[in-house]
Order: sequence, then structure tokens, then C-alpha cells
Amino acid sequence: MSEVKKIEELNPASRGVDVLVKILEVNPSREVSTRDGSSHSVAEALVGDETGCVLLSLWDDDIQRVKVGQTVSIKNGYVTLFRGSIRLNVGRYGTLELATEDIPQVNMDNNISNRSYDQQVPKFRPLYRDDYKGKFRRRR
Repeated sequence: MSEVKKIEELNPASRGVDVLVKILEVNPSREVSTRDGSSHSVAEALVGDETGCVLLSLWDDDIQRVKVGQTVSIKNGYVTLFRGSIRLNVGRYGTLELATEDIPQVNMDNNISNRSYDQQVPKFRPLYRDDYKGKFRRRR
């Protein structure tokens, strides 16, 4: 089990994150279509601890599971950039559970989702088949 991190320690490269946060706000959900064509509900929640706050992306059933004022434990979460700002995600391999602990004081002055990060688009270099060797290699 990894160490529980604080919100101020999160950055765009954070993976496998365990955090304990309080739900401060839950925005209305909206319907989105994913790349595979399926439809899902997504909502953003503002969550925080004594070091800061961040936007949490909630999908489908997780939206109904949380209420303002609750403390939740997120295990194996990860951080992404959405339009240049940080979003905390539970993801397919993470868990979101109600916690028995309470966070009495939340630092709302340090919203790390308000920071702007450069969102580098990776160069896409498609693979092609080298018929003579039967292997895939990058195009030059």
C-alpha cells in the first residue's frame, strides 16, 4: 500500500495516488460519449484537504455515491490534465470509498486545478509493417 498523499503534492505526472479528501461541491452531471461510442455520465466535484483542493472527475455510479460534506478515500487514483488544468481521477483500477475519518479544515485558497500547465501533444509516429522482416518498426 502506498503512502497517503496530500493535495499540494499532486502534479500532472502523479499515478497510483492514495488521498483522503472532503467533498466540497458536486457539479451537475452531463452525458458524454467515449471513443468506443458508449455513453456515460460525468461530473466534477471539488475536493480538498488541509493543504489544498482539486477537481475530481466522477463517472457514472460514483456520482451518486458522494455527497457534499463527506470524506472519501481514493486509492490508486491518478492525475490528468484537462484543458491545461489538473483533474484527479479514480479510474478503472482505482477505488472510491466513504471514510470514517474527518477533515475538519480544508484549504480552499490553494486550488491546484486553477494552475495552468502546458499540455504537450505527443508526436504520433505510426507503425508500419516491414514485410521483409515481419516486424513492426517506426516510420522515419
